Amino acid sequence: MLVTERRERILALTRANGTASIADLAAQLRVSEMTVRRDIDLLADEGVVERVRGGVRMRSAARTVAAPVVSPERRAIAEAAAALVEPGMAIGISGGPAALALARELVQVPELTVVTNALPVSDLFSPPERADAPYTQTVVLTGGVRTPSDALVGPVAVRALEHLHCDLVFLDVHGLDVQAGITTMNLLEAETNRALMAAGREVVVLADHSRWGVVGLTTVADLGDIDRLIADEGLDDDARTQLAAHVGTLQIAPLD
Repeated sequence: MLVTERRERILALTRANGTASIADLAAQLRVSEMTVRRDIDLLADEGVVERVRGGVRMRSAARTVAAPVVSPERRAIAEAAAALVEPGMAIGISGGPAALALARELVQVPELTVVTNALPVSDLFSPPERADAPYTQTVVLTGGVRTPSDALVGPVAVRALEHLHCDLVFLDVHGLDVQAGITTMNLLEAETNRALMAAGREVVVLADHSRWGVVGLTTVADLGDIDRLIADEGLDDDARTQLAAHVGTLQIAPLD
């Protein structure tokens, strides 16, 4: 069973009863409890489920509508990334919690064109209710496979990106590693993120310090393909040295 299929099964089993235990999920999926915990951690980071003692539960409707809790590190990264955006720009934003935090920082920027394959990001940039309010254009990559984090990935999204051009592309990543580069757990997401990167004049990666040393299932791109990497102060000195030697610019976002 592929990783993406396993996580879809976890979601389906959890949705059926509202909650599920790690032991039951491991038994039904025939994998270790550690594997299930890792899957749950990723799904929780994406805001799809909530961790509970010994298991997982679906987020309630009220919690889903509310803005997710953003860590101080991701908030600092989002604020630093938002400072790069100017009115009138065309920008690309991937799926992921850091990317969504950035989108929330940008909703008031006027005349901004947003290219995104993330449905939660798209929802933030809906037309204003008042005619005199700043209007933000949104391009949603329609079609493709919908991931647990509500991103649209696959060949349809890739083809839509082939003829688009962005001033900046902001990419949220699952992991960063010197040998493996930028990685993700979803093969189709890797393909789509590569196309999103190719559409940008400058690629800005958003990654808090916990992403360093994490290696996902497949490589999206090499570290050398990153024009600017925005991380937080939790990144240790050794990691900073290694990353600075490979990426175009390493920017450390200060915590308040």
